[in-house]
Amino acid sequence: MSEDRPPEGRREMITVTPGMRRLCASVLGMEAIVVGLITPVAINVQGVEPPVAVAVGIGLAVLCVLVIGMLKRPFAYIAGSVVQVLAIASGFLVPTMFFLGVIFAALWITAIFVARRVEGVTSR
Repeated sequence: MSEDRPPEGRREMITVTPGMRRLCASVLGMEAIVVGLITPVAINVQGVEPPVAVAVGIGLAVLCVLVIGMLKRPFAYIAGSVVQVLAIASGFLVPTMFFLGVIFAALWITAIFVARRVEGVTSR
């Protein structure tokens, strides 16, 4: 019986590695800046009401920072994926965010898979 497998009846969701944490934290950190900056754009360019723009822009930026703090736990990667969906959905306020949200989602997915692959090769 292999020691790499979790015990019977228990499934391991995601194996968190230091490289994966670093890459995902970098993506979320840059994303926090970008989604925070959609607030003035939504207000001044798109004509969105300030309370809505602040709730979406700053709220999403704070959510990114909170998820960065939780990246040691596997559920944070699911929360980070939800953040990616919300970033794409913020395109309804600032249409450019449809494009930028997809880019950040691609970076998020790439960070997870590349880090796992690289650390899998180096641990052998």
